[in-house]
Amino acid sequence: MEVTYLVAGYVKLAKLWERRRDVAIQYHKNYFKDKYKDCPDYELQGVYVDITGNKEIRKREAMLRLIKACQLGKVNCIATPTRAYLAANSLEFNYLLHYLFSFRKRIDIVTEDDTYQIDTIKNEDHQREALQKMTKDFVLIDPKEYEKWKGNVLKAINDLTTEDE
Repeated sequence: MEVTYLVAGYVKLAKLWERRRDVAIQYHKNYFKDKYKDCPDYELQGVYVDITGNKEIRKREAMLRLIKACQLGKVNCIATPTRAYLAANSLEFNYLLHYLFSFRKRIDIVTEDDTYQIDTIKNEDHQREALQKMTKDFVLIDPKEYEKWKGNVLKAINDLTTEDE
């Protein structure tokens, strides 16, 4: 059976976890490994953990690496316990989803939020389309600001890539 979803777990933890970084990272790696071990349609590609006080995506190294993995087609599903881990505010959330949904290859988002769970795979009530419309409308409020945000994120990704070489 061919794997359908190349899933990556993502978690953003508060700076106070820095002292217990190794424990926190291992916990989340085990969490996502256990979550997807018996799911034949999913193959866990990695777990990305940011431990930072930075709210801006362009300053969150693991999120930038995850976006890069999505760009390269290595990940097509982002799983996270809560949508709050994806972005610290509405602007970043809308811009991030708009950007991810603009990729040629489809990127899905799955959260475990109790009340407002996101699952663009199940896509109940056309959730993906509603999110796409919401993010598009949000970007249209100030397209120049979105382009500036995207430029900053792309520069940060490029800077990370350059550092790795």
